[in-house]
Amino acid sequence: MKDRAKQIVHAPWFEYGIIAFILINGVILGLETSSALVEQYGALMHVGNHVILGIFILEALIKMIAVAPQIDRYFRDGWNIFDFSVIVFSLIPATGEFAMIARLARLLRVVRLISTIPELRLIVSTLVRSIPSMIHVMTLMGVIFYVYAIMGYQLFHEHDPTHWRSLGISLLTLFRVVTLEDWTDVMYTAMDFHYLSWIYFVSFVVLGTFVVINLFIAVVINNLDEAKAERLAELQGPVTQKEILKDLRETQIALKRLEERLERTSGENVLPLSKVLKG
Repeated sequence: MKDRAKQIVHAPWFEYGIIAFILINGVILGLETSSALVEQYGALMHVGNHVILGIFILEALIKMIAVAPQIDRYFRDGWNIFDFSVIVFSLIPATGEFAMIARLARLLRVVRLISTIPELRLIVSTLVRSIPSMIHVMTLMGVIFYVYAIMGYQLFHEHDPTHWRSLGISLLTLFRVVTLEDWTDVMYTAMDFHYLSWIYFVSFVVLGTFVVINLFIAVVINNLDEAKAERLAELQGPVTQKEILKDLRETQIALKRLEERLERTSGENVLPLSKVLKG
C-alpha cells in the first residue's frame, strides 16, 4: 500500500487533479456570493463543498501513507502543515458563533493553489526568505519617512493643516506621496506658500519611490535567484549507483557500434577499437 501511495503522490495526474478541484472550489465560493444562485442551487453548492473537502482529506491520508510509518515526515514540510491546517479549519461547523470563521476558512482552500503549484511555492518561499533583508530596507525607509514628516510639519502645517497638522497626518501624507497618488495636489498647495517647495517633494519621491522601492525589488530578485539555484540542486539530487551503471552500459554500447563502423569502413587493416584503447 505504501508503494502504491508513493506512485499516486508522484503521479502528474494526481497533482493536476488536486489543482482542478481547488479551482472548482474557487468557482463555487464565487458563485455563493450571488444570493439568486444560492437560493436556486444552494444545496448543490453545499454538496460540492463537502465532496471537495473529502477529496482534500483523502489527499492528506494518501500522502501520510506514502511516508508511513514515519508520519512525522509529512509534517516536516511546511506546505503539508498548511494543507492540513486548511482541512482542520474547514471542519469547523458553518453554524452558530463559528459561522464566520468557517466561511473564511473555506477561502483558504483557494489559497491552497499556492501550495500545489511548484512555481507559486517558489515565489512565496522567495518572499519569506527576503523578509530579513527587507527589514533593513524598511528601517531605512522609516528613517526617511520620519525625517521628512517632521520637516513637512515644520514647513507646511500652518499653511496646509489638512495634510501637515500633526506628525501622524504628515506620515500619512508622505505615504500618499510615495504611492504617487495625486501627490502633485499636495505639492502645488505647498508651492502656494513658497515656490521652492517642489524641492522637498521631488527629493522625497526620488528617495522614497525610485530608490527604496527599487531596493525592495533588488532584494526579492536576488533571493529568487538563490531559491531557483537551491530548487535546481534539490531536483538534480545525488547520482545513484543505478544511474552510473546505466550510463556505463550506454557508453559500452556506443563504443561497440563505433568499433563495428570502423571495421566496416577500413576492412581488416584496422585494429578493433577495444585493442586500440587497451594499447
